[in-house]
Amino acid sequence: MKLASFAVDTPVGPQRRVGAVDGDDLVDVTTAYAAALAADGDADPVTIAQAHAPPEMVAFLRRGDRALEAAQTAKTYAAETDDETGPNGGRLVFPEEDVDLLAPVPRPNSLRDFMVYEEHVKNAMGEDPPDVWYEMPVYYKSNADSVVGPGVEVEWPAYSDLMDYELEIAAVIGKEGRDIPAEEAEEYVAGYTIFNDFSARDIQGEEMEARLGPAKGKDFANAFGPYLVTADAFDPEAATMRAKVDGETWSEGTPGEMYHSFADIIEHVSQSETLHPGDVLGSGTVGEGCGLELGKFLESGNTVTLEVDGIGALENTVR
Repeated sequence: MKLASFAVDTPVGPQRRVGAVDGDDLVDVTTAYAAALAADGDADPVTIAQAHAPPEMVAFLRRGDRALEAAQTAKTYAAETDDETGPNGGRLVFPEEDVDLLAPVPRPNSLRDFMVYEEHVKNAMGEDPPDVWYEMPVYYKSNADSVVGPGVEVEWPAYSDLMDYELEIAAVIGKEGRDIPAEEAEEYVAGYTIFNDFSARDIQGEEMEARLGPAKGKDFANAFGPYLVTADAFDPEAATMRAKVDGETWSEGTPGEMYHSFADIIEHVSQSETLHPGDVLGSGTVGEGCGLELGKFLESGNTVTLEVDGIGALENTVR
């Protein structure tokens, strides 16, 4: 199942909703689930729906399987009913073109990005990875407040002259856990999305000479989207991925085996540390998945489109 976050205009201003994707439409999960409950005779369907399937993604993920079951019920009900509104008067279904599609997790609980594709590391470093790279999945923590969604224009940071995209996928945590063994890690993943880790390569190179970071080289924009595909419907090692700049394909291929799998990543991060619903774990860039590896970089006005089969296309313009 594909899930989305979107915003709708209301008399009191824009409100975020969780949507179940049905073709080109978004089923408002909270409203449609309330309608399904009302049809079954529940006395207070709106309150129950808001409790089981909240309209904000992190709260939704905290409800775990109950929320996912509600989303499936909502999607099925919306497809079968002739009603257009729910018991609170809200619309059940929105054409995607009529709403503002947001990043699937508009404000992650936390954001970590890893570096697990050996080809990318060798290309980026110009040499074999250090021994520690093989021993553990290394990562940095990025700015969870700088997330942008599909179609949002990315502002080129004033301190940089060298802008780059990065073709990645990300796992979103859906269940709280600590000291999680790799063999149990899969049950903690709610789903996967596309991640464009925009990078200001010049300042990134400077700050990492001090053996810390990256920080300003990464923190200005982290693009996610367009959807969150549930873990049972996506294989992160098998999907074909491509990056296009103004329609021209720059990167293409299947990521293949991650040297450190998402299960390894979850086991490593959760050692003596708690993972929470809404935590985002980026895979890092796939081989030849950025301009740094290709020897060419973005220009102001370029539109970058990252496509991952099974998830969709994430498009952003840098300016």
